[in-house]
Amino acid sequence: MKTVVVRKNRRAAFLNGMHDGIPIALGYFAVSFSLGIAARNVGLRPMEGFLASALCNASAGEYALFTLIGARAAYWELALVTLITNARYFLMSCSLSQKMSPDMPFYHRLLIGNYVTDEFFGISVSRPGPLKPAYYYGAVAIAAPAWALGTALGIRLGLLLGPRVVSALSVALYGMFLAIIIPPAKKQRAIACCVLAGFFCSWLFGALPLLAAMSAGTRTILLTVGLSAAAALLFPRKETEEEGSADEA
Repeated sequence: MKTVVVRKNRRAAFLNGMHDGIPIALGYFAVSFSLGIAARNVGLRPMEGFLASALCNASAGEYALFTLIGARAAYWELALVTLITNARYFLMSCSLSQKMSPDMPFYHRLLIGNYVTDEFFGISVSRPGPLKPAYYYGAVAIAAPAWALGTALGIRLGLLLGPRVVSALSVALYGMFLAIIIPPAKKQRAIACCVLAGFFCSWLFGALPLLAAMSAGTRTILLTVGLSAAAALLFPRKETEEEGSADEA
């Protein structure tokens, strides 16, 4: 009987993940479609673009990768620049690990770690209770193929659509981020303050000449560490029992 209940919980978590992954998939398709145009400009074929996006789940990282391929950079340069560009995911992974049950098997951690992106991180940390692998896999199952397929189609068909059409398709991704941050910001003043501070500091970092010269990934890391430290000092959180079930998929 317990096994049946666990399976039903896993199935429900997986379907919830797929539901929350739909807007991510729409946004991913639009962004990767435009990314496919950049890949086409450096001579990549649709299958090569598909594999690149299937193995690298990062828009900034892939754009840097395609740029270096076009410049005929060495392999070590490709690896180093990709590592630096995607360094912010180290921070997200550390934060996401705090949402995982101590009993979560290593293979779940390994698989989830391969798909840590801004969007998956956002929907995962906003859910109450420990992170269920089935939920994460559900979101990845619908969004990851859209990312890879969008790149391939962008290489094949991207030049047929105008830049305004491609840009308009990415509105779903920004709408998803608003849906993530607005509800908790309404409930907790600390979160609202952090969100507003994040908007202001992000604008400030892009406006000041010295800070604007940094890469987007470096600015994101500095903002994340600085704002997180400030929030921990100003709004310390007491230890409470996590809500929800710790059943694993």
